[in-house]
Amino acid sequence: MSELDAQIPTTFDPFAEANAEDSGAGTKEYVHIRIQQRNGRKSLTTVQGLKKEFSYNKILKDLKKEFCCNGTVVQDPELGQVIQLQGDQRKNVSTFLVQVIVISSYALCN
Repeated sequence: MSELDAQIPTTFDPFAEANAEDSGAGTKEYVHIRIQQRNGRKSLTTVQGLKKEFSYNKILKDLKKEFCCNGTVVQDPELGQVIQLQGDQRKNVSTFLVQVIVISSYALCN
């Protein structure tokens, strides 16, 4: 009977890692790309959650030049700095940011 007792698995807590303080759960920072409908077919794309060390004005300048649209950087008391672009630019902005992050992380490694 001692062999059977040794083969019984111990209890498993699937949330143990999430409950641990040093696991870093909830420290991920997400970039939110949203669209707001205006009048009729007009829409506005907002980008928030970028790191504070990035220059929002330079990113906005590159986005405006790349996608041929107008935009601005708005300072919100709750959300911080938010980039606003004219039109539905969600897919364009997401691919642009992924490419820029990959290139910048590659440049930092070398």
